Amino acid sequence: MKAEIITIGDELLIGQVIDTNSAWMARELNMVGIQVTQITSIADNHEHIVKALLDASIRADIIITTGGLGPTRDDITKLALCDFFKTHLIFHQQSFENIERIFTLRGYALTELNRKQAEVPATCEALLNENGTAPGMWFRFNGKIFISLPGVPFEMKALMTNHVLPIIKPMSNMVIIHKTILTQGVGESFLADKIKDWESALPPHIKLAYLPQPGIVRLRLSTSGISAETLHHELDEKITLLYSTISEYIFGEDEESLESVVGQLLREHNLSLSTAESCTGGYISHLITSIAGSSTYFAGSIISYSNEVKISALGVKRTTIEDFGSVSKEVVIEMAEGVKKKLNTNCSIAVSGIAGPDGGTDDKPVGTVWIAVSTPYTGTITKRFLFGEHRERNIRRSALAALDLLRKQLIISEKSII
Repeated sequence: MKAEIITIGDELLIGQVIDTNSAWMARELNMVGIQVTQITSIADNHEHIVKALLDASIRADIIITTGGLGPTRDDITKLALCDFFKTHLIFHQQSFENIERIFTLRGYALTELNRKQAEVPATCEALLNENGTAPGMWFRFNGKIFISLPGVPFEMKALMTNHVLPIIKPMSNMVIIHKTILTQGVGESFLADKIKDWESALPPHIKLAYLPQPGIVRLRLSTSGISAETLHHELDEKITLLYSTISEYIFGEDEESLESVVGQLLREHNLSLSTAESCTGGYISHLITSIAGSSTYFAGSIISYSNEVKISALGVKRTTIEDFGSVSKEVVIEMAEGVKKKLNTNCSIAVSGIAGPDGGTDDKPVGTVWIAVSTPYTGTITKRFLFGEHRERNIRRSALAALDLLRKQLIISEKSII
């Protein structure tokens, strides 16, 4: 079965509110075998809503709308639904009692506008919204299912989970599977070239999508069919071949993050970590500490943005900076070893670079970054990167490259121990 999502609201079209509802609903629908073929955002406009419903009914079996169900004049979705279904509003007592309950709990006085929220199109089945005052609505029309839900994410999710998904799940006998492979350290076009033979050998029912972002390229494999077991087996075979082709770039799968993978490796090795950050300004530490339980392996960071802090806090020699410059192999080595000694850890990361947009030279253009990683197994190793001219992207790419460099050293250590 095919579904289409229509989000309604001027606030979506002017960028005031980001549409997170569609992404959540699409994932949930895929999990029950419903394919989302289109997502449309439209204004709070009567004619636009009616036309969007008509167009969607031609393409999809299930049409879900969110938004425009509030008590104010700009919320016109119910009137547009009445026009589309050639019906009228009626008072729904059970919805009104639910609204009364909510207002009593909150200690608010019930207004006429709130009372009108209990009015629903006569041809719908009202879905009680226990978390808000706008009921959901379920319509069957010309062999299609239309569902209207409030735009407040908390309310929409509860109605989808408790009312909508349990009903539509048995309607589909299809299984939709997505598997995402996470890579770091290789650009999209270079990655595509490396796996072109593997990609060409994929059967037509397995689709590959490249999803790049600064520092990471995600490879999403999607397939659908009747037998989940068969599909999983086929995907596993293809992914095994992919690992044998680009194993040096793969750091995880699906919802994993580079910082969570590194954290797990540190835990497994019973190691501790510290960071010395210059151009990243603490962003590496932010990523590390975003993982619950990181206090078991992360000691802390010294943000040595200036040369004086590099010298006074990390023990970098002044002559090293004078001879080689603060963005150099020699300096990051001393930073990594200095922070490891200062914070008494087994491992360390040090980063120094020119994030931009200015500060570059002919020898060291903007985007030049030196990274050092120190572990008890491989000692202190360094690598130079050239990331480009965009400051924010350079900071994130530097942090991810540093974490991936540490990950690879820990994996090398793991293999040598085995």
